[in-house]
Amino acid sequence: MKQTKIEWTEQTWNPSVGCNKVSAGCANCYAEAMARRLKAMGTKGYENGFEFTLIHERLEQPLNVKKPTKFFVNSMSDLFHEKMPFSYLDAIFDVIERTPRHTYQILTKREKIMSAYFENRNVPQNVWLGVSVENSASKHRIDYLRNINATIRFLSIEPLLEDVGYLNLENIHWVIVGGESGVKARPMESDWVLNIKEQCEKYDNVAFFFKQWGAWGSDGVKRNKKDNGRELDGKIYDENPELIEEY
Repeated sequence: MKQTKIEWTEQTWNPSVGCNKVSAGCANCYAEAMARRLKAMGTKGYENGFEFTLIHERLEQPLNVKKPTKFFVNSMSDLFHEKMPFSYLDAIFDVIERTPRHTYQILTKREKIMSAYFENRNVPQNVWLGVSVENSASKHRIDYLRNINATIRFLSIEPLLEDVGYLNLENIHWVIVGGESGVKARPMESDWVLNIKEQCEKYDNVAFFFKQWGAWGSDGVKRNKKDNGRELDGKIYDENPELIEEY
């Protein structure tokens, strides 16, 4: 577990690592590149590089954190990966339920597996569930998410690869948008972001969070992502969701 530079969370918790590509947003996966570096450095837990691996010794780490913390679960994998045993998921959610002081943010591109897992299970109150949406072809993931009874349901629209058009944000509480980072980053246009922001504003309870421009600035120039900042139309949008019970 460690502090993270991800703007919308505080720490990461990876009881498993490794993944494989399932859609366009995976093309330049930051976690894959990082896992390869960690393997080369001999870092424990990354002996298999980016192959899906359960790391049992990390399972109970949150129990030792006394301060209420917001955890991004499996920043280096997908919690609902095809190779993830439901029995191990049960163990993960047992730890989550035993630590109600923490908040756990879970993001997936495998909405069908997530939906199947929670078909006969309750989502703990301290869990925020999210799906990734990078283009129009991935918007169907939202329909699976909206039908799961979670305290907070959120979208990570990062990397935003095109104008996604209309978004049905019914029963969605939070939308995070960001551009892609890295040498091979694909550009993002400001109109695409503004379209999403304006749609969030039409709903009473949808918070909008603009995470980053990434490698490409709003002016269409590629540079260090830090130099592009987080401003959208001269303002930083870092709204967070309200805890609203709908069921």
